[in-house]
Amino acid sequence: MLEKVNYPPDLKKLNDDELKTLAKEIRQLIIESVAENGGHLAPNLGIVELTLALHLSLDCPKDKIVWDVGHQSYVHKILTGRKSKFSSLRQYKGLSGFPKKDESSYDVFDTGHASNSISVALGIAQARDLNGTDENVVAVIGDGSLTGGMAYEALNQAGHLKGRLIVVLNDNNMSIAHNVGAMSSYLARIRLDPGLNRIKEEIEERIRKIPGIGPIMYQFGEHIKEGLKHLVVPGTIFEELGFRYIGPIDGHDISEMKENITLAKESEKPVLLHIYTTKGQGYKPAIEKADKFHGTSPFVISTGKPKKKSKPTYTTVMGDTLVRLALNNPKIVAITAAMPDGCGLTRFAGEIPERFFDVGIAEQHAVTFAAGLASNGQLPIVAVYSTFLQRGFDQVIQDVSLQKLKVVLAIDRAGLVGEDGPTHHGVFDLTYLREVPNMTIMAPRDGRELAHMLYTATLIDGLVAIRYPRAETIEPKAAEELVKLRVGKAEIISKGSEVAILAVGRMVDIALESAKLLKKKNIEATVVNARFVKPLDTELIRNLALEHQVLLTLEENSIVGGFGSAVLELLSKEGIFVRTATMGIPDEFIPHGDVKHLFKDIGLTPKNIAQKAIEELAKAGKAEVFEDVIGSKNV
Repeated sequence: MLEKVNYPPDLKKLNDDELKTLAKEIRQLIIESVAENGGHLAPNLGIVELTLALHLSLDCPKDKIVWDVGHQSYVHKILTGRKSKFSSLRQYKGLSGFPKKDESSYDVFDTGHASNSISVALGIAQARDLNGTDENVVAVIGDGSLTGGMAYEALNQAGHLKGRLIVVLNDNNMSIAHNVGAMSSYLARIRLDPGLNRIKEEIEERIRKIPGIGPIMYQFGEHIKEGLKHLVVPGTIFEELGFRYIGPIDGHDISEMKENITLAKESEKPVLLHIYTTKGQGYKPAIEKADKFHGTSPFVISTGKPKKKSKPTYTTVMGDTLVRLALNNPKIVAITAAMPDGCGLTRFAGEIPERFFDVGIAEQHAVTFAAGLASNGQLPIVAVYSTFLQRGFDQVIQDVSLQKLKVVLAIDRAGLVGEDGPTHHGVFDLTYLREVPNMTIMAPRDGRELAHMLYTATLIDGLVAIRYPRAETIEPKAAEELVKLRVGKAEIISKGSEVAILAVGRMVDIALESAKLLKKKNIEATVVNARFVKPLDTELIRNLALEHQVLLTLEENSIVGGFGSAVLELLSKEGIFVRTATMGIPDEFIPHGDVKHLFKDIGLTPKNIAQKAIEELAKAGKAEVFEDVIGSKNV
């Protein structure tokens, strides 16, 4: 069947049995592709029939579908002209793993973060009404994304505006890990009794049939009708917000969903379709371990086991070190925003559950919750991806820094993350955190240094951020003593006299490789592991500037306002004039792909860095270097 389908109109030529066969073939294609390239498996396996039903019921791209987060858009991509390119998913210069407007007219909004789909769809729907057109607008949001406050802000306004809008709630009782919170429990009560909607409809029908007054009561007595429904139907929060609630509906029954989507299209008020699905549907390992297969590396299909044996990562080092520290410090608590495994807190949750908090997809709340804990004597560690911490920036300033509270931000996935692309690259944290007062910012060279930094963070005052990449690393030995680092003091790794390379985080090892290339050109380079982005090692930088012809800064952060900017500000303040070049992430959004390819594209390889050093030395007036640059484009 899959051979017959290239675009949504092709679906309408298939009968029910053929659609069921198509669903199986789509699942097989997704399993085979993700097993090879990695990606978001379980969410996409769970949404196959829902995606088919949407495209059968809608007229896309005239009608608009906004996918919350967008990690579950693989089926949508297959059905909208990208089937032949699907093997390139998440690969360098291949298809994105998320909706991308520049890929297809069927992708109406670039997404990658949770809880924003209803806001986007509501804006599109209001623009439709202002433009005088009649397209349907649908937001597809998971129950996990409903733990984010932005979703409720949008539901609140949508109910107030009362315009045409369809919100499809894909309820699989999961975010990445299992959902937490009162809303999850509320949806579970509805989901576990699919007869509730039928009861509601039966009540409405019986009200109509009351002799004499039934039709009048139904038409004009909404408050009476709703009061009667509340007696037997638990929870009508969506209707109280102004939505017509339909559900729960079996999200693997295409016919039932088509019928209800068609019904929703006819409504003149906003509609919430409550669909319940099974995450990982059709692949047993993904059903049994939906959290592990939410986002997965390449794996063996027959067993579900990773193709590549896992090695220690910065994430695992952070998690193990935090457990070690917490067992000796009863004040330490760990907080995650729906990412216990991704942020390395699974072991902590298992060994010290009473001091572990998963707040759901709610980074703003996570930071302020930590502030509350800190204000009453606890020592909270907030483990969060760099790109997601952006959502809690105001809380970092207002609720932590301004209050002079002791909170530690363990910032995972800092720098380029690879295949997940621009929505997930953590390349802005140094820029937006460096401006916050009462703050210390650290970046480890490797896992061993990360352990020492985490220990240091628990001992010093105020707000502390430690940022580290998504990468394999050297882990500390089990018996290695943890050392408190001197705040604001960098480390000289190698000593030269002509150019000084000041590097942050994993750029340190790249700087060392660059120094080796420079040595072949008889250029001796000093390499510095900065360790601290705030406060800077003022004394060392001043001395390096006076002793070298060129300073070169390296960081895996936006070149705008990051570590290099901090060094330039310091030199300006000190009145020191030395040729200084900053290298980092350019002022643009970086696409998805293997990090090695991306580093090459943006000029952060040892070869690029060495060449830059030579060019800067030439500009600084070193004649023999200038001649070398003129004679060769390569180091």
